[in-house]
Amino acid sequence: MTVFEIWLGAFLTLAIFSFLYRDNPVYRLAESAFAGISAGYYIGLIWESVIVQFLWVPMTNPENPKVWLVIPLFLGLLMFARLFSGTALGKYVWLSRIGLAFVMGSTAGVFLMSELHGNVLGQMFGTMQVQSAQGEPAVLLTIIVAVGVIATLIYFYFSKEHTGALGVTAKVGIWFIMISFGAHFGYTVMGRISLLIGRVYFLWNDWLGSFLF
Repeated sequence: MTVFEIWLGAFLTLAIFSFLYRDNPVYRLAESAFAGISAGYYIGLIWESVIVQFLWVPMTNPENPKVWLVIPLFLGLLMFARLFSGTALGKYVWLSRIGLAFVMGSTAGVFLMSELHGNVLGQMFGTMQVQSAQGEPAVLLTIIVAVGVIATLIYFYFSKEHTGALGVTAKVGIWFIMISFGAHFGYTVMGRISLLIGRVYFLWNDWLGSFLF
C-alpha cells in the first residue's frame, strides 16, 4: 500500500474507534463513507454480475437470444414505480407490488428448499445416526444429542401445559437452548475479536511502524 492509503486507512479506523468515547462528527463521517462506498460497490457488483451477465448478454446474444428474459426485465422495471410516490404518477405506485411479490415468492421458495436440504434434512440425519469421537462410536455423546433434541422440541410443544414430566423435560430443553445460544454468541464474539486484532495489527505494524520503526 502507498503512504496515502495507509494514512487513510488509519484515519478511518481511528474514526470508527472514536465511537468508544462517544458519538462524534468524525465517527459519523467514517460511518457515512463506509455505508456509501458499500452501497456503490454492491450496485456495481449487481449491475455487472447480474444485470449484464445474466440478463443483457443472454437476451442480446445474436446466435441464441433468450427473448423470455424480457419478462424479468419488465418485472424489475415495475419495482421502480415506487420512486414516483408523491408525484403526478403516484397512482401507478401499486405496480411495484407485482415485481416485489414475484421476488418475495420465488425467493421464499428457493430458500425453503435450500434450508430443507441444507439444514433440516442434514440435521435430522446427523441427529438420528450414532455420534462418533475420534473415529470411535461415542455412546454418551449420542445420548446427549438425542436428549437435547427431544427436550428442545418438547419445549416448543405448546398444545399441552408444561407441568409434571413434560415441564421438567421442557426445562431441560431450555438449558440446551441457552447452551446453543451461548456457543453461537461466543463464536460471533471471537469472529469480531479477530477483526479487531487485524485492525490493531494494521495500526501498529503498517501505520505506526511506517514512521516509528
